[in-house]
Amino acid sequence: MPDRHLTRGIVIAAPASASGKTTVTLALLRLLAREGRIVAPFKTGPDFIDGAFHRAASAGRPCYNLDLFAMRPATLAGVLDYGSAGAEIVVIEGVMGLFDGAVSNEGSTADLAAKLALPVVLVIDVARQSQSIAALVHGFRSFRDDVALAGVILNRVASVKHEMLLRNALAPLGLPVLAALPPEGELNMPSRHLGLVQAEERDGLDYFLDTAADWLHRHLDRAAFEQLPQVLQVSRPATLAALPPLGQRIAVARDQAFAFAYPHLLQGWLAQGAQLSFFSPLADEAPAADCDAVFLPGGYPELHAGRLAASSTALQGLRAAAARQATLYGECGGFMLLGRGLTDADGNRHAMAGLLPVETSFAQRERRMGYRRIESLADTPLGPKGSRFRGHEFHYSVQTAGHDAAAPLFAASDAGGAEAGPAGCRQGSVFGSYLHLIDRES
Repeated sequence: MPDRHLTRGIVIAAPASASGKTTVTLALLRLLAREGRIVAPFKTGPDFIDGAFHRAASAGRPCYNLDLFAMRPATLAGVLDYGSAGAEIVVIEGVMGLFDGAVSNEGSTADLAAKLALPVVLVIDVARQSQSIAALVHGFRSFRDDVALAGVILNRVASVKHEMLLRNALAPLGLPVLAALPPEGELNMPSRHLGLVQAEERDGLDYFLDTAADWLHRHLDRAAFEQLPQVLQVSRPATLAALPPLGQRIAVARDQAFAFAYPHLLQGWLAQGAQLSFFSPLADEAPAADCDAVFLPGGYPELHAGRLAASSTALQGLRAAAARQATLYGECGGFMLLGRGLTDADGNRHAMAGLLPVETSFAQRERRMGYRRIESLADTPLGPKGSRFRGHEFHYSVQTAGHDAAAPLFAASDAGGAEAGPAGCRQGSVFGSYLHLIDRES
């Protein structure tokens, strides 16, 4: 097993979202894994969905998030150290455009590449341009001296003539064209309101990944690619203790309705001595009877509201855990499950666990997304009142009732410090909010 300090890595980025970097990343991960390479996938920034595809493409290797804005340096180093252990190559998928960050470029893919001293491969959608590609690549290459743009992958190349025009335009820059990829009709990735349809819901996922790997293999300049990855330096000592464990024996909800749990948080709880068990509310499973804490992550409960309302064993199990004073913590979708009722997109109300005095609705949509600076307004197992965290908010449902029934749990502001309002509530040993916590602030 290679020493983790000798692991080599690259960053896959793009000028903008929807350029094809996720498809190219998945194709590369599956291609390398299929060849027997031990590849460690990472995703830049706050994203639950892409990571599940990365894991499937990488022969089941977990994908960890790397977030310069939301993670302390020690947490980032710990996640990188743990996630890259034993890997031959690290592949990090960027977020949005290469230089897009939370505030004034803070937390961008470029910042991460510069911090890790890793080369960047730029995936460019060239469907609507030819010679202008040279100006775009020149600008991205020269914009920052500390970011090493090492090669480009041209996506959606229309024809042999189109490819020739692109390559001739780029030739004076002396930058390797690693692949010129034609459109591939079988590589569509369906999406919904929070992003891609989840990996576990995708029929024929292995076929899709193998098709993507074959597509990349046919067009990849393998010799040029193998020269790109650089040695990944990992700082030590490192920690995975992003958040304190909710308890000693933590039951974690995990299914298609509650899949948005960051691996670094769960692994961090294990590293701190907690024991984890898993249950599926959708399968009408109750949390373990001996658990002293329950974690309900986000996901898509609004798509399964009727089925959740009919899951009497699961709901009664949550109520029984609360009755014995176990800690119950819900984020976003988990917060909705802990409430009194959830109204779906058609306006139908479904009774939930009733452990928090809130009503939520997907019929009254309001898009809320972005990084959050978070201060706890109450004592919780995650820390005393006044504890500070960083995280994000991403949902379309709204809380329609219960704002005055209990004191708010958190005060939040956006990445730039503008107030984002109070969030969540606590009732006894049960607490939650729409916010997803990523790390403590200090």
